[in-house]
Amino acid sequence: MAIAPDLSARRAALTPHARAFTDHATGRSWTFCEVDDQANRLAAALRPLGQGARVGLLCFNRAEGFVALFAAAKAGVILCPLNWRAPLLEMRAVAASVGISALIHDVDHYGMAAALAPDLPRLAMRPTGGFALAEAPPMIAALDEDAPWYLLFTSGTTGAPKAVIQTPRMAQAVAVNLAQAMGLTAMDQSVCYLPLFHTAGINLFTLPLFQWGGHSHILPRFDADRLLELIASGGVTQFFGVPTIWQTFAAHPGLDAAGLGRLRGLASGGATLPGDLIRRFAEQGAVIRNGFGMTETGPTGFLIDTEAALTRVGSVGKPQMLTEARLDGVPDDQPGEGELLMRGATITPGYYGNPSATEAAFHDGWLRTGDVARRDADGYYTIVDRLKDMFVSGGENVWPAEVEQVLAAHPAVAEAAVVGAADAKWGEAGIAFVILNAAGTTTPEILRQWCRDHLAAFKIPRDVRLVADLPRTPSGKIRKAVLKAQV
Repeated sequence: MAIAPDLSARRAALTPHARAFTDHATGRSWTFCEVDDQANRLAAALRPLGQGARVGLLCFNRAEGFVALFAAAKAGVILCPLNWRAPLLEMRAVAASVGISALIHDVDHYGMAAALAPDLPRLAMRPTGGFALAEAPPMIAALDEDAPWYLLFTSGTTGAPKAVIQTPRMAQAVAVNLAQAMGLTAMDQSVCYLPLFHTAGINLFTLPLFQWGGHSHILPRFDADRLLELIASGGVTQFFGVPTIWQTFAAHPGLDAAGLGRLRGLASGGATLPGDLIRRFAEQGAVIRNGFGMTETGPTGFLIDTEAALTRVGSVGKPQMLTEARLDGVPDDQPGEGELLMRGATITPGYYGNPSATEAAFHDGWLRTGDVARRDADGYYTIVDRLKDMFVSGGENVWPAEVEQVLAAHPAVAEAAVVGAADAKWGEAGIAFVILNAAGTTTPEILRQWCRDHLAAFKIPRDVRLVADLPRTPSGKIRKAVLKAQV
C-alpha cells in the first residue's frame, strides 16, 4: 500500500505563514499553518467515527470545507459534500445511499442539517470562521493513495446520483495536469465560487493551487458583481468558469473594468464554450481555453494550449500529462470519430457501493465517457456530443450540439438546447429551447430560417421555443432529461 502525502501537513511544513485562503464570507485570512492546525483538531473529533466512516458536508463555500477535506484524510474517514440546492427528500436519499454517520455544516444550513440528520452527530462551523474544537496534537494522515478520500455525486441527469470516488492519487495527478497546462505556481491566486459539492468547486483550481502553495479567495457562491470586482482589484491571476459564467460576464456592465486580459490563465469547461463568445473575449485580450473533464476524471483531462485556443476554436486540446485518451474503434495513430475513452492517474476507481455501475463504466481499464469525440491529424480533440443525446431523424444521425452551436451564433441568441422528440413522419425531430440575450429580439420562425441557411434539412428543429431559463445541474450543464420530459 502506497501512503499518500498529508497535503495540509506538508504544505504547512513548507510554507507555514504563507496565505492559503481568504474567506470572503467571514473576512478571515488563513495561513497554511492555521489550515493544518484546524484540520488536526477536526480529525481528532472525527476519528472515533471509525475508519472509512462517511461524513456529510453541508455548506456554502467556506475555507472550513477544505479543512474538513484535509481532516478526513488524517482521520481516515470519507467526506461527502452534499448538494445544498437539492430538496430535503433527495438529499436524504443521497446521504442514505452512502450511509453518512455524521454531518459538518455551516450556520446557514443549521435547520436543514437538523432535518437531514436529527439523530447523527453534527458539527457546526463558527460564524467567524473555524471550529470550536480543543487543541489537538499534529496528526499525520496514513491514507492509501488509492483509497476513497471523498465522494462527489453525479448530477443524476441519467438516473439516481452515483457517488464518484475521489482518491489522493487523483488529487495529486490533477494538480500536475493543471500545473502543466496552466502554469500554476505559488505566486498564483484564484477564486473558489463554484459549489464544493461539485468537482469544479474543489479542483478548479483551489485544491491543486493549495498543493503548489498558492492563494485562493473563497466566495460563498456565485456573485458576478463580486467576482468581477475581485478580478478588477488584481486579486486573481487564474480563473475557471463554466459557459454560463462566461455568458453572464459577457452581458455584465463591469466586464471592461475587470480587465480579464491581465490574468495569466482563463479556462472553461462543463460544456464547449461557443466560438463567438471565445472571439468576443479575445478582442479584449482575454484568451479563454476550452477544456474537458468529468467528475470521474478528476476532472481535468483536456485543456487546449493558448496558441491553439483561437486557431482551433471548439477543440478541447490534447490529453494532459497524466491522462491518456483514445477513441473507441479508431486506430491511435489516425484521425477519426468515436466514443472517448480515458485512463490514467486522474481517473476514478469507480462508484462507491455500486459495483454494477463501476463495471458498466469501464472497458479493459478504460473509462467509457459516454461522449463522442473527434481527433484531427495533429492529435487535437473536439467533443461532438453525448452519445445518449443523439437522435435519428429520417434515418440520419443528428447531434444536438451542432444545431445548438448554429442557433447560438445568431446575434439575438444567448443560449440554446436541442433534444429529440417523437415525430410521426421522421421518427424523431429536434425541439429547440432558446434563451435570447438581453437586447435580442427575434421569432421562432426567423430562427428556423437561420437554421435552414446553415444546416442540412434533417437537422432543422421542428419547433423552436423561446424560454427565460433552462433546467441545469449545479455545474451549469443543461438537464436535457427534463427538457425531453416536457416534449
